[in-house]
Amino acid sequence: MYKDYYVSVIIAAAGMSNRMGSKINKQFIAIGGKPILAHTIEKFERCRYIDEIILVAKEEEIEYCRKEIVRKYKFNKVANIIRGGKERQDSVYNGILALNECSNIVLTHDGARPFVKNENIEDGIRGVIDHGACVIGVPVKDTIKIVGSENNIDDTPPRNLIWAAQTPQCFFKEILVKGYENAMSTGFFGTDDSSIVEEIGYNVKMIMGSYENIKITTPEDIILAESLIKDRDMIFNRREFVFQSR
Repeated sequence: MYKDYYVSVIIAAAGMSNRMGSKINKQFIAIGGKPILAHTIEKFERCRYIDEIILVAKEEEIEYCRKEIVRKYKFNKVANIIRGGKERQDSVYNGILALNECSNIVLTHDGARPFVKNENIEDGIRGVIDHGACVIGVPVKDTIKIVGSENNIDDTPPRNLIWAAQTPQCFFKEILVKGYENAMSTGFFGTDDSSIVEEIGYNVKMIMGSYENIKITTPEDIILAESLIKDRDMIFNRREFVFQSR
């Protein structure tokens, strides 16, 4: 709970993993000796403000998630594992339908983003109270080009205006529900949950996230993820050594 608000998170883990080139769902690949999805769920399990986790998975992977992820790692906040849809948008909508009726604030998160920081989760929840809807993201580091026909550059937008959207994306429940009901009734397809809410006229606030909050998509991302795990282990071990030396 956060100030009497019941907080839910929908973790979308029903993707196809085409770009990973793996025989298994990328979210079941182990980094640091534990599946990516388990790392992701753990971040929300440990967050003091999260009341329930709705996990959305492929129908044929639900039982695996239940036994090898939720039960194995004792994730008590996972209230339900729901069948995903054809697109991520369909999967999140299925998750919305499974939310606890007490839910006030809803976060949506990619199952393949295991490095989200607790401070980002909490900032997102507070951002909902202040703004109604917000997205975690980071300013882009590269110059972005708008490319048209025959790979000709049509425009170079000012870099200071461009942010890379991440997850969690955070909303009052009624705002997210209205957005999805509109999308489903009109056939609107959004590339993320924020665009679905933007479509019905709501302003969405961008909140500073972390460059470590990567979405694991390709084999190169696995190498980076392993490096991030090792760096965090080194920092933790160093802190433990300092603490024990006192």
